[in-house]
Amino acid sequence: MIPTSANPILEEAAPLAEIFRAAGFRLYLVGGIVRDMLLGRLTHRVDLDFTTDAEPSQIKALLAPWATSLWTQGERFGTIGATRGGRTYEITTHRGERYEAEDRHPEVQFSTSLEEDLIRRDFTVNALAIEVTAAHPTLIDPFGGSEDLAALVLRTPGTAQDSFSDDPLRMLRAARFIAGYQLVPTTELTQAAEQLAQRLEIVSVERIREEFDKLMVTQDPSAGLWFLHDTGLAQFFFPELSALRVEQDPIHQHKDVLTHTIAVVAKTQPNLVLRLAAMYHDVGKPKTRAVGDSGVSFHHHEVVGARMTRQRMKALRYSNDMVERVSQLVFLHLRFHTYSMGWTDSAVRRFVRDAGDQLEELIELTRCDCTTRNRRKAEILSKRMDDLEERIATLAAQEELAAIRPDLDGREVAEHLGIQPSREVGDALRHLLELRLDRGPMAKEDALKELDLWWAERQQG
Repeated sequence: MIPTSANPILEEAAPLAEIFRAAGFRLYLVGGIVRDMLLGRLTHRVDLDFTTDAEPSQIKALLAPWATSLWTQGERFGTIGATRGGRTYEITTHRGERYEAEDRHPEVQFSTSLEEDLIRRDFTVNALAIEVTAAHPTLIDPFGGSEDLAALVLRTPGTAQDSFSDDPLRMLRAARFIAGYQLVPTTELTQAAEQLAQRLEIVSVERIREEFDKLMVTQDPSAGLWFLHDTGLAQFFFPELSALRVEQDPIHQHKDVLTHTIAVVAKTQPNLVLRLAAMYHDVGKPKTRAVGDSGVSFHHHEVVGARMTRQRMKALRYSNDMVERVSQLVFLHLRFHTYSMGWTDSAVRRFVRDAGDQLEELIELTRCDCTTRNRRKAEILSKRMDDLEERIATLAAQEELAAIRPDLDGREVAEHLGIQPSREVGDALRHLLELRLDRGPMAKEDALKELDLWWAERQQG
């Protein structure tokens, strides 16, 4: 049964359906949009994906007079894209994809059979179609995907072994569906992922990263992350994840650091930078673990963790900006805990300066890092963070804290010292910035006096 909430989308697709019907072809709305229609999760601005028995050249000919714009970058894979009325449409010839044993690129085979197209899709909940060229739009569900949605079951249309062999990325995608739709994988699916995990090595790093990112911004990635760990899939693109499993973490009163880490991820907002920082924040603990008279310790794990974060994210080919933002949060995530000893205004300024435009993310990460079940301890940590935020707000109101900079600019330094722009000007600005952080704002006259003192010492040295 197609819900009435789908009617606006079906009505919008009707003119396109008529074009294909008049040409003797069948057109089917397919995949995730049908799944979300059945779940009532449909958003109006979603792109529309179709499959058809028409070949790519025929699709182009039919779309050309109707579409506002047309693109053919995916033509060799059977896909023609178009826009009309602000909506994006992608229409693909029925097909199947298969990876050869050691090939990173799928081999595309076209077909004239809808069922052959659907059986090659990743999961039954995505092997759904609505024929829009029928007299009345009709749900086509040859593999019981609608029943699986209702029962919260994740399985493949054919055998899981064949499905994951055809496209190994589907094993990683399973983690996203387990987390995002609260689906429970069948035993067959889980066992196939365990047996074929190494096959993930033939998938490009970029595809793996994109799929992992989609998992990380689901409402609660926890179940998907455990699936990646338990099946061994994480070993082939994020081995640091599994390394956290055996490291005891008595500080947080969890069985191990991995349990704590996944709990922190679940508490954060679905912001990709923040979620990745939560995922990596304790990644340095295995390499810094030490056992002494006072128990287990992980001294400087934030420093080691930031370095490991950079290395892993670069291997996964994240952008330089993303790498720096995530690794900086990992590096700073323990800074707050020294606040228990009391912070001077100088320390607060440095905290804000080092966090930069990531201050809110750092504060959220710090709050979420408290996963203790000890209510009193949690309340103490929360109160301490509240106090710090009040201090930041007070200083910000007094000193324009968000834009901390030296009390002189480079031109003023160069003119006063009678030198050209050079490394010495940069050194002077860094010295003045440290004074600004320690003392707060200075009048220009005082800043010039401090500059003269620094310059005289430098000339003598």
